[in-house]
Parts: sequence; C-alpha cells; structure tokens
Amino acid sequence: MKMLCAAAYAALFLFAGAFPGIAQDVTLTSRDGNVEITGNLLGFDGEFYRVDTVYGELTVDGSGVDCAGPGCPNLDTYVAQVVFSGAPTIGRLLMPALVEAFAIREGYDMARETLEDGSVLLSIHDPGEARVVGEFQFRLTNSDEGFADLIADVADIAMSMREIRADEVRLGKDAALGDMSAKGRGRVMALEALVPVVAPSNPVQQVTLTQLAEVLSGKIDNWNMLGGPDAPVAVHMFDARSGLGQASEDLVLRPAGVSFAETVTRHADGVSLAEAVAGDPFALGLTARAETGNTLALALSGECGFALRATRRAVKTEDYPLTAPMFLYLPARRLPKLGRDFLAYLKDPSAQLVIRRAGFVDQAPEEIGIDEQGDRFANAIAQAGDELGLEELQRMVAALTPLKRLTTTFRFEAGSARLDAQSRSNVAQLARAMEVGKFDARRLVFVGFSDGAGPAENNRRIALRRAEAVRSAVVAAAETANMDRIGMDLEAFGEAMPMACDGTGWGRRINRRVEVWVR
Repeated sequence: MKMLCAAAYAALFLFAGAFPGIAQDVTLTSRDGNVEITGNLLGFDGEFYRVDTVYGELTVDGSGVDCAGPGCPNLDTYVAQVVFSGAPTIGRLLMPALVEAFAIREGYDMARETLEDGSVLLSIHDPGEARVVGEFQFRLTNSDEGFADLIADVADIAMSMREIRADEVRLGKDAALGDMSAKGRGRVMALEALVPVVAPSNPVQQVTLTQLAEVLSGKIDNWNMLGGPDAPVAVHMFDARSGLGQASEDLVLRPAGVSFAETVTRHADGVSLAEAVAGDPFALGLTARAETGNTLALALSGECGFALRATRRAVKTEDYPLTAPMFLYLPARRLPKLGRDFLAYLKDPSAQLVIRRAGFVDQAPEEIGIDEQGDRFANAIAQAGDELGLEELQRMVAALTPLKRLTTTFRFEAGSARLDAQSRSNVAQLARAMEVGKFDARRLVFVGFSDGAGPAENNRRIALRRAEAVRSAVVAAAETANMDRIGMDLEAFGEAMPMACDGTGWGRRINRRVEVWVR
C-alpha cells in the first residue's frame, strides 16, 4: 500500500463533512496510482467521499480517485440524502412546500411518506430516468433535539424557532462542526410571531405585554383582572423544550423578571394548543401566528393607547414585538449537490412567495405607500413631547411624503448596538435585491428613529448614527451591486414617530429602529 504524508496530499483532500452514513471498509486510489487511502466510509455526497482514516476524518474529491471495497457506493444509482431535524412548525408544512416547489422548478416529481417514527420523507424522482435522485427526511422533534441531532451527526441541518445557544455552539465546535454562530451557518428562512389567543366567546380583545407576562407567571389568575368575567385563567403554552416555548420565555417572561407558573398546561404542537384554547372560554394561550386555528388572537396594547396586532406586515417590519425568526443551522461541512441546490433556491424570490402561500411571513421587501401610514403619523402627533415641536414633525412629513416605506426594517438586540437576527437577515435580503438591480435608478433613504428617553436632539443624533451603520452594512453586503445606479441617503427623526409606548423596555426597543424608504 502506498501512502503519502498528510502534507503531501493536503491539496487533494478537503477537510469537510458530508451526510451521516454507515462505516464500511473502502480503499480510494488516485487515478495515477500514487495515492492510496484505506478507511471506513462515513458518507458520500455524490461528489466527495468522507472517510475515517489513520490520519483522521478526510473528505476526498471523487473525481480524482477510484473506490474499491464493500463500502463503495454505486455511482449510477446514487441517491442524495439530507436529514433535517428540529421544530415541527418548520418541518411539518413549510419545508415540504418549499421542497415541492424546488422539485417542480428542477423538473422532478415528489412523493411524500410518513415513516414509522413520525418523520416525513420526501422523495425526489427524475421522471426521465424513472428513479429516485434524492431524499429529504424531516425529523419533527423540537429545537433542542434538532441541535442535539446535528451535533450527534445524525442530521445535516437543524430547524429551530430560536437562535443557537452558547453551549450548543461550544458542543458543535467540539464535534468538529465549525462555529455555528458564524456568518452563514444560521439562516433566517421565514418569519413567525407569538400571538396570545383566547376562545372566540371570550370578551377580552387585547392585553398588555406586562399583563401577558403576569398571566403566564400566575400573578394574574382571574379574568376579572383583565376586564373579563370572574373566572380563573387556564394557561396553555408550548413545551418548554420547543423553540417556541423557549422563545416565549425569552420574549415575554425574562424581560419581566418572572417565570412560568407550575399550573401551565404544555403542548407539543400548535394544533393541540389551539384546539384546547378554542374549546375553553376561560383559556389563554401563546401560540404561533400560523397555528391559531379557531381561536381569537388578542392585540398587544400599551398604557399610552397603542395597540399592535400580528399582521403580516407588522411581523415583517418587526413592529410587532413578539416576532420569532425561523432558522436553519448548517455545520461547516459539505452537503450533497441536491441539498446545496435546494439551499440556494431558498434565496430565490420565488421561494419567498411559497413561504407566504404556506401561511408564514416571507422576507421579500415590499413598499408601503404614504396613504397607508396614517395611523403612524397620527401617533407621532399624539405622542409628541415638549421637546419635539411642530416644526420637526412638519420636516418629517415633508421628507417622507414623496417616498414609500420598505418593509425591510432594522432593529437591535437589547442593550446592544448589534443588529438582531431578523435584521441581520434583512441586510442580506436588501443587499441581494440591490445586486439584481431592483433599486437601480431609485433612491434609498435610511431613516433612523429612537425612543423618547433623553433629550430630543441627542436622540436624533443617535438615530442618525444607527442609520449610517445600517447603510454601511448593506453596502458592504451588496458586493456586486452597481452603487453608481442607486441613490443612498441618510435621515433621522429621533423620537418623532413612536411605534409603541416608551413606558416599557419592549416599547423602547420597538421604537429604536432604522427604516428604509424608497423613491
């Protein structure tokens, strides 16, 4: 057996991963016969072999070697396999819709099968060759299990309703998956929102975020404390291990400094949660916007009179405070070509349309005309403080009236200058639209707004700096865009147009934002 040292053939072997496989003995020999590798075949993605050798795990370009041994795949009958694991909210409806649309675009047929373990198997068929060319398997577990399966090398992609945790990033590095918190490892593929819901017969129409936290923690246990009947509140929530259950804690309870009441009824999915709430006139649940069923969604109100509902546009702009991005997390390893093609398709504008038709909120930029901004301008006038005079409001109206607002809005993590996950995805979405020429010969205005804490002039300066930072991030991401054809300006109006009440932390966070207006 001929062997070269690792340094001699480092250029030939790529240190990356492939899909999980069963270890079997193989020998890979270069076409000139000078290099020979023996080990256990861990996977084959149609192009590259992943082999466990005495040198460790190696990934070998299949075009340059011949394979011999009982573990060698049949190249003529190869089936690309990609395993997803995690949030059922993503895997049950949204992903199959996207895979089917992808298959149609590529000229394939798709068949769906539910396996004994409850996972969904989507088979991609080539009608011309009458054979299966790929399989997408979706293990419908929860966000925790999705990351665990990814780290254990039994899944290729994790589906999550929350961002990856620090301990999961550490475990991923230990498992040689790379830094899954790095740019490109986590992708926001669609948007969801948490919505408080009640039975249709319940007279309560809205609730403040503070009241919602107190209901979930048990501090409010009777409907008469919310303006309803004298009856106990029955609370329904997602399972604590699910991404939406954890998002509920992160977005509602943790900012209020409280914990879930022990009497909360937990559900594994939104379907059973909605059914339980719809059938109980004294129930309140917090569920996904796409899974409200026959329940009545409550508006989130504030002490100053603002009320926000989880409309599609409010979620897309993140004006609604309980938004929950839907993530796909990928390790730093190579997927089969079919899997890579599918991930590339998810960035296509046609995929955004599929996301919307499936009942979720897409990320494609939309334009909102000035005639649809009436409530916002009215709120600006109603909530204007002593330092914000009529002249500044008139300047804002004059500047924005000729423009249209994009749904692409940027907000920041609590107590940080770092853009939140949805906004980081918005940077990529807006940059991509600029690269394909959507805004050629048009003018984009990045407009900064702030909360009302502090002097008005200071708030305006801070808002302007945020707008400049966002513009710089978008320009840096739009590497192939022709910037000579796109006008880009900055503007800031500080606290002039609040979206929520400044009396709460979440209200101030909603008000601190950078909007994009276009002409």
